[in-house]
Amino acid sequence: MIKIFQNIHPIFFLLVATTLEVFGDAIIRISIHHHTGLARIGLMLAGSILLFGYGFSLNLAPVEFGQVVGLYIATLFFVWQIGNYIVFRSLPTLPIIAGGTLIIIGGLIVTFWKPK
Repeated sequence: MIKIFQNIHPIFFLLVATTLEVFGDAIIRISIHHHTGLARIGLMLAGSILLFGYGFSLNLAPVEFGQVVGLYIATLFFVWQIGNYIVFRSLPTLPIIAGGTLIIIGGLIVTFWKPK
């Protein structure tokens, strides 16, 4: 099974994983704050399935996690802002944009800066 995934670029796995993580977290947040009873349980189960998919897809990437952790964090921040707007209709504030820019720059440094 792993051989199938070795020809897929790691960024694909990062995008799938971060998307599943962001929307899994959003569904759990919605279940906690806006639902009760069976609806809450159903939404928590759905969110849990997405979060399992996040962990599973991230670990299918044909690289060591340590090699992509910086890019993962940068991708997560970016996808998180998209998901936050889609689900909660919330645009990032200036502090979020400023801090997020630092997160993305840091992620790129961690990923691509190779010491001599």
